[in-house]
Amino acid sequence: MAETTIVLPRQTSRSEKSRISYEDFLKADWPNPHVEWVDGEVVEMSPVTDEHSNEDTWLGALFRVYAEVNGGQVHRDPFQMKIGPDLPGRAPDLIYVAPANVARINRLYLDGPADVAVEIVSPGSGGIDRGDKFYEYERGGVREYWLIDPHRQQAEFYHLGDDGFFHLTATPGGVFHSNVLPGFWLELEWLWQESRPTVIQVLKEWGLI
Repeated sequence: MAETTIVLPRQTSRSEKSRISYEDFLKADWPNPHVEWVDGEVVEMSPVTDEHSNEDTWLGALFRVYAEVNGGQVHRDPFQMKIGPDLPGRAPDLIYVAPANVARINRLYLDGPADVAVEIVSPGSGGIDRGDKFYEYERGGVREYWLIDPHRQQAEFYHLGDDGFFHLTATPGGVFHSNVLPGFWLELEWLWQESRPTVIQVLKEWGLI
C-alpha cells in the first residue's frame, strides 16, 4: 500500500523531526489504524482500492481455512510485524505464522518474521513493496514473500534461500506451489478472474473437502 508520513504534533522545526518509540507507537490510538513505524516516524497507508480489498478478502479466507486445518495463525493489516530490533514495524496485508512460531505473537504485534508475508500492490505502493519492504523482509528472515499486483495482473513469489536471499519461485504452467505451506497452491489466473473460484471450490481442488 502507498504511504505518507504523518506530521506529529510535537514537531518543533522543519529540521528537527519528532520521533516516537515503537512501544509508544503500539500504544497510541491513531485516527487511521493503517500505519507503520519506520525509523521512529509514523507512516500512514493510503486507502485501498476495490481490487485490493477483493484480493485481500479472498486470499485471507484461503489462509484462514488453511490455518484451521494445518495449525498456525493468520493476521491482516493493521496487525504489526516487527521483524528485527533495528528494522521497521510493518503491517503486511496478510501474514501466516506457522505453529512452531505462534509463541512469538504478542497482543499487538508479531515479534520477528512471519513465515509468509503478502503485500497486495496498490497504486503508488509498488516502489516500497518491491524496494524497502523486499529488503527488510529478506534481511529479517521472512521465509516467503508474495507480491500481488491486481492492476498489472502480476504475481511474484519469493522464498528465502539458504544463502539468506530471496529467490523467485517458478510457476510452471501458471501454477504456484508454496515452498512454506505444504499443499497450498494457486492457479495464477484465479487471482485476476472477475468470478474467481470460491473458497469451497479451491478447497476441493486442494483435496481438503
